[in-house]
Amino acid sequence: MFEREENSRGVERADLAVGIASHEEADSIAYPTEQASLGLVKYYGDKKTVIINADNNSLDGTEEAFLNTETEVPKIYITTPSNVRGKGYNFENMFRKSLELGAQFLICVDADLTSISPEWIKNFGDPLAHDYDFVNPIYSRHKYDGTITNNICFPLVYGLYGRNIRQPIGGDFALSRRFMEHLIQQPWHRTTGEYGIDIFLTMNAVVGGFKTCNTGLGAKRHKPSAPKLGPMFVQVVDTAFLTILRSYEQWKSINSIMDEPLFGFRKVDEPQDLVVDRSAIDKQARKGFKARQDVLEKVLSPELYSEMTTMFCGGAIDISADQWVSIVYQMIAAYSKSIRSPGTVIDSFKSLYFGRTLSFMNLTWDWSNDKSEQAILDQAQVFFDRRGELIERLED
Repeated sequence: MFEREENSRGVERADLAVGIASHEEADSIAYPTEQASLGLVKYYGDKKTVIINADNNSLDGTEEAFLNTETEVPKIYITTPSNVRGKGYNFENMFRKSLELGAQFLICVDADLTSISPEWIKNFGDPLAHDYDFVNPIYSRHKYDGTITNNICFPLVYGLYGRNIRQPIGGDFALSRRFMEHLIQQPWHRTTGEYGIDIFLTMNAVVGGFKTCNTGLGAKRHKPSAPKLGPMFVQVVDTAFLTILRSYEQWKSINSIMDEPLFGFRKVDEPQDLVVDRSAIDKQARKGFKARQDVLEKVLSPELYSEMTTMFCGGAIDISADQWVSIVYQMIAAYSKSIRSPGTVIDSFKSLYFGRTLSFMNLTWDWSNDKSEQAILDQAQVFFDRRGELIERLED
């Protein structure tokens, strides 16, 4: 739970809450706070509303920046203890505080957004008013923004759970009270309390049989996530793999893809610009591969390991979509058998992820965003078409 709360206006009840998770976001949190308030007043002025900042005891003045932002809607600041850090812990605190206030709905937005508008609040709130339990975002993103989404989370949700949820770790979501009550009763892994929270939400919404949909938000502009990719990868993948294994009985018999209903904007805006250093990714991929080559030799099939060794040890890194599906499914199978050291498997997987990211960049460098998007969808279809290979490995 949270260690401390600042509630200067004595809010005790709310129908609808907007939650903003943060850590060291003093330079950016004011804007999404202001826009959330404008949206709540404009579209939900007849309801009791509140904005909750769930923080990780930031030392940069995030608390002051949030509380000093001028808003018509009352604000509550809560924080974890100084020795607890992680986005998931902030989300858990938001869930518990929203439930304590009696809120029927919670809309979660990132603290570093620069593209949020009051309409985002409406676009998230409308589906909740139509009895949906979990709302995922749809927005345009640069073709190289969201590489964990594009290469791991989206294809796994599509390929195993049979759900076309394009942004399963988008960071911005909306939840019903019923779904929040369900989530706090589920077993949380350590990485769920960190960056694993987004995929945990999406997969549990599907597995739990909750009513889900997408909502169009235009474009997402925010701080680039590249500096956080190392720890983010481990935490997201660990949570995803664990949830996939725990829910095996629910997804193994799925044989079709279900498209999600779409609310909100139908037209997407131009994505934000993104600077990409392919040479740095190449270097990181090769270094990681050599450091974990002994593990990779054990978890990959001999043929696949030989192909990867040729690429990463002197050759050109060019992992195809078919090779990538084989890698991911073999990694999940290896993770399921590595009870004592699953982290070692995921750490070895990281270099191959960087290799696939680089391969996709090289393939699509001169492509339009639309053509690159189609390649991502085609890859997800391969995950679905070959899902039987993972089932065989898990049942072996």
